[in-house]
Amino acid sequence: MDRMKKVASVVGARPQFVKAAVVSRALRPLAKEVLVHTGQHYDYGMSDVFFEEMGIPEPDYNLGVGSGSHGRQTGLMLERIEETLEREKPDFVLIYGDTNSTLAGALAAAKMHIPVGHVEAGLRSFDGRMPEEVNRVLADDLSSLLLCPTKTAVENLAREGITGGVELVGDVMYDAALHYLERARAASDVLERLRLAPGEYFLATVHRAGNTDDPKRLRSIVEALAAARLPVVFPAHPRTKAALAACGLQWAIDGRGSLRTVDPVGYFDMLVLEASAKKILTDSGGVQKEAYFFGVPCVTLRAQTEWVETLEGGWNLLVDVDGEAIAQALALPRPTAERGEHFGDGTAGERAARLIAAWEA
Repeated sequence: MDRMKKVASVVGARPQFVKAAVVSRALRPLAKEVLVHTGQHYDYGMSDVFFEEMGIPEPDYNLGVGSGSHGRQTGLMLERIEETLEREKPDFVLIYGDTNSTLAGALAAAKMHIPVGHVEAGLRSFDGRMPEEVNRVLADDLSSLLLCPTKTAVENLAREGITGGVELVGDVMYDAALHYLERARAASDVLERLRLAPGEYFLATVHRAGNTDDPKRLRSIVEALAAARLPVVFPAHPRTKAALAACGLQWAIDGRGSLRTVDPVGYFDMLVLEASAKKILTDSGGVQKEAYFFGVPCVTLRAQTEWVETLEGGWNLLVDVDGEAIAQALALPRPTAERGEHFGDGTAGERAARLIAAWEA
């Protein structure tokens, strides 16, 4: 009998935990998986609660890197991932998305001549100022198996001359939304805890460095949120809270006007908040998609998106951080256009797992 392939999966941030839950569930019957958590997101609300709720196996390694500048964080990850790979000697390294954990995993594996698979390959915002764009482009260049969520992602890679090892599998976050939403509705009491009625509040998330590290942009966002006509629930990333405090916006943490800032919430609570919101305001790629999955209009606090499919029919509007544009977007009626089936059929995890288990150099 052939030896079962050993796969080292590198994760570190909350969107990666969601994706890994889907792929790991399908991969573990087919391969021996070693789960490596870099510690990029490390407190309970940003990490542990996801593992508990989604039934993700405990990480085999937690590298404890924590927060820091991009260079310091990525460098520490690279050093510690390399040590882990030397110890485990996997046949394959699996990375997810576009974070510093993604890039560090790809670099460590490539330097050790271990083939890399990239879940969510081929995404492009075409904004090289975004750290995420740098991470995803370099990760794709270093990957041997490129697992694409959409046809657009495949086309992006082809334009860059990348065609070998490219596979259209669908979006594993769509798998997760389908699998976990009803379980979340049964388990979560977040609407009761926050005294919210479905369809009677907006939901906001802000964490991209382009917004949090620019005081003018951050002020414009929170002032627009505070002026909204409905309550705005704002689960604030610890980094976002630190940025608000640093630029004299403590009032946004304490709450003013419509703004109701809360601590980060777990995956189940977040799914319920998203699915029950009147509209969602975000700079997160994953939240844009989940809004689209659930038929909730989205207002994106960026000038571009890597998820261009969500723009169809007015379901997602790019407003950047202009306060007047945000207010106008929130006042628009609900779109009536049908949403396209761009993200697969809910079996992306199984397809990805089979391709990983069968991959040969």
